[in-house]
Amino acid sequence: MARVVELSYCPVKGCAGTSVREALLTPAGLAHDRSFMVVSEEGVYRTQRRDPLLAVIRPLVSPDGDRLTLTAPEAEPLHLRVDTSGTRQKVDLFGTAYQGIDQGDEAADWLSDLLGVPSRLVRTPPEHDRVTDGLTPGTSGYALHVLSRSTLDLLNTRMTARGAQPLAVDRFRPNLVVDGWDDPHTEDRAHRLRIGTTELGYAKLAIRCAVTLVDQNAGTRAGPEPLRTLAGYRRAIQGGVAFGTKYAVLRPGKVAVGDEVEVTRWGESEL
Repeated sequence: MARVVELSYCPVKGCAGTSVREALLTPAGLAHDRSFMVVSEEGVYRTQRRDPLLAVIRPLVSPDGDRLTLTAPEAEPLHLRVDTSGTRQKVDLFGTAYQGIDQGDEAADWLSDLLGVPSRLVRTPPEHDRVTDGLTPGTSGYALHVLSRSTLDLLNTRMTARGAQPLAVDRFRPNLVVDGWDDPHTEDRAHRLRIGTTELGYAKLAIRCAVTLVDQNAGTRAGPEPLRTLAGYRRAIQGGVAFGTKYAVLRPGKVAVGDEVEVTRWGESEL
């Protein structure tokens, strides 16, 4: 029987994830997932690809979303009251213009000092309605990312055979980790899932980028793995390498560690 064994969300895009035992799954994904984003002074999003130190920033958002705390090694914690009603400003995400609400100079100074480049923190406005693409489009800021343990185990087996060190699951930043699917990459073919009171529809494969090269504990680039090994057996038709899958939320509800993961519709892998 397949079950959820790890559950996490990333309050600030590009920063460390927050592990939880249970979470609310909204039409826009896990509650508070990637509600905030670090941007340049020009409003362009920052990513671990260019700013790997984002990985050492650990955000904690209150259950009601009204307060945000940021911590990082050798830095004083930053406690913020979240602004959801301030003036909207243009931000750039993947080359597309969206709106963000600036969270003030205190947050900007803290992030700029830590990252070593001028930065600001913005929050997604409540009216944000970015739609994800894929076989099952979703009204989500970011599709829910699912990865199975058997998929990670296969990668680590292949990497260690090449003399590389195995990787922890946080290198791939999934929202849900599933155990109990014996065949690696079962998530490629699991096109409809029922978990707890929720239902998910398969959207697309997760195409991996250079963020997977960043050591999530040190905030530094760690070499060619896992992309080098993945390139040998997980090349996607659309380009890049695929590892894990993304889902749209069809029925919101609560999910928790220990919940059974039931596949209600199977399909062919897009790989």
